Amino acid sequence: MTNVLPDIKVVIADDHEIFRDGLKLMLGKYPEIHIAGEAQNGLELVEMVIEHAPDVILTDIKMPVMDGIDAVKKIISANKDAAIICLSMFDEDDLILDMIEAGAKGYLLKNSDKTEIIDAITTVYHGNYHYSKSTSHKMMNMLAKSRFNPYAKKMKPEFSEREIEIINLICSEKSNKEIGEQLFLSSRTVEGHRQRIMEKMDVKNSVGLVVYAVKNELVKL
Repeated sequence: MTNVLPDIKVVIADDHEIFRDGLKLMLGKYPEIHIAGEAQNGLELVEMVIEHAPDVILTDIKMPVMDGIDAVKKIISANKDAAIICLSMFDEDDLILDMIEAGAKGYLLKNSDKTEIIDAITTVYHGNYHYSKSTSHKMMNMLAKSRFNPYAKKMKPEFSEREIEIINLICSEKSNKEIGEQLFLSSRTVEGHRQRIMEKMDVKNSVGLVVYAVKNELVKL
C-alpha cells in the first residue's frame, strides 16, 4: 500500500448523507486524513473547494443542482492539477469516462474496500492516476481508446522483448498461470515481470497497465 503522507485534506461530495457519513467514519480512523468539508451537490462542492483548498476531492457523479462532471470541469478550470477521484456505481462506465476526460485523476467504485480508498487518495495526492481494481473490460477498452492520455508528458521507459510479450498477454486478459504456460515460465516469474512492468509504467494495477500499453502503442486492443 502507498505510504500515507500526513494531513491530507479531503472534501467529500455525495447527495446521499448515509454514504457520506459512512465514508467520513471510515476515513476518520486514519489520523493522516483530515475531512475539510462535505457537499451534497456539485455547486456546493465547487464552493467548498474554493473555501477549503483540499488536497484531494472525492465526488459522486450523479448529484442534484450541478452534477459531478460539471463540477469537475469548473474545479479543473481554476486548478488543472486538482486531485479528484470520482465515486461511481458499477454500471456508470460512460459517466466515469466523462469525469476522467473532464479532469478527474481516477475513480473508485462505491463498494471499494478501505485499503483501496486510502491507496487511491494517496496516489492522486502524489499527482498520479488511480483506476478501480474492479474495472470492467468494457471500461478498460473505453479508457484505452479515449482521447484522455495521462502518460503523454512522461518519459517513456524501455521494455525488453520479454516484457513486451508479457504486456501483450496481460492485455489479452491472460492470467499469470496462462502466461507462464505459454512462455514456459513459472507463475512467480511472470508476477515478478508484471510488477517490474507496472513500476516502469508508474501504474498501480492491471487497468493502468492496459491503458498505458495502448496509449503508448505497445499493444493494440
